[in-house]
Amino acid sequence: MTSPSFHPLTIRECRRETADTVSIAFDVPADLADRFRFVQGQYLTLKTRIGDEEVRRSYSICSGAGDGELRVAVKRVDGGLFSTHANQSLAPGAVLEVMTPMGRFHTPIDPAASRTYVAFAAGSGITPVMSILKTVLAQEPKSRFVLVYGNRTVSSIIFREELEDLKNRYIGRLVIHHVLSREPEEAGLLGGRIGAGLVRELCAGPLKAEDIDAAFLCGPQPMVEEVRDALAACGTPPANIHVELFGTTTAARPAAKKAPTDSPTDAATIAVLQDGKRKEFTLPYDGESILEAAHRHGADLPYSCKSGVCCTCRAKVREGKVEMAENYSLEPWEIEAGYVLTCQSRPLTERVVIDFDAA
Repeated sequence: MTSPSFHPLTIRECRRETADTVSIAFDVPADLADRFRFVQGQYLTLKTRIGDEEVRRSYSICSGAGDGELRVAVKRVDGGLFSTHANQSLAPGAVLEVMTPMGRFHTPIDPAASRTYVAFAAGSGITPVMSILKTVLAQEPKSRFVLVYGNRTVSSIIFREELEDLKNRYIGRLVIHHVLSREPEEAGLLGGRIGAGLVRELCAGPLKAEDIDAAFLCGPQPMVEEVRDALAACGTPPANIHVELFGTTTAARPAAKKAPTDSPTDAATIAVLQDGKRKEFTLPYDGESILEAAHRHGADLPYSCKSGVCCTCRAKVREGKVEMAENYSLEPWEIEAGYVLTCQSRPLTERVVIDFDAA
């Protein structure tokens, strides 16, 4: 398995989507086409220097898998260094370091399937959902898609015109419910916010929770968790509910640990496997995360948010045990299989082997 890697890509287009959101399309050289082939719902990690600081941020791909372009959307957030830079300074011709696509926020496409998809998105949470929605509608002609999309006002709806075009193109297969928290008087639009009450209301109508084949939830953590629990309570199988969080900006640091009582030392030996190479170093039990320590010892490991959200630093524990402080992105099966977020992990045993090449 080839591990994620950065490559310089030139910006082909910067398109204003809303007053505070820009979408960025990249030119992908022919020799990198396979490396940047993506699955709907995946994301890119972008890297650049702003002033004297190296900045990395992950943004979801908003193109459909068959659209023939690689595009992400960046919404400016208050105090956001990269998002402000992207909205104010990036232009066609600029070059960014772009990591090859990652992420598992999707289900396999089956052209012969007849499925019911539902998505609940808020704000910039629409970006991966847009990729999923366009891919499903284009490649599963018997499936239908219901989108519930929350924003403050009509003017803040990202991809508003494109969504309307898709609804007209796929009449009867795409249903869109816009939910506005600050313009409830708009004709034909729902007022309030996306929450358990709205989920119950929708599931009491023509949308039957038990018939949902795949539900995709993307937005702030409180909304995502409330909708997830409400769907499950209404009868959607939990395995059919897929979650991705947006908006976490503060890095959660692993809590300090004491040495195991049977350990003769106060530090563990860590071995990191990447691209067929091995790097070993010692890490105090009460020290930094495995990811931070590995970088300090010269390993160029993939990462982005360092908050347990993006899953870029995912790796498999081959030997020993670790403890994660936070986990907002690994699925239960991945944890069972030994995968961890290295930005949130500290050693619990004298020796730990971490494999970044694991599939």
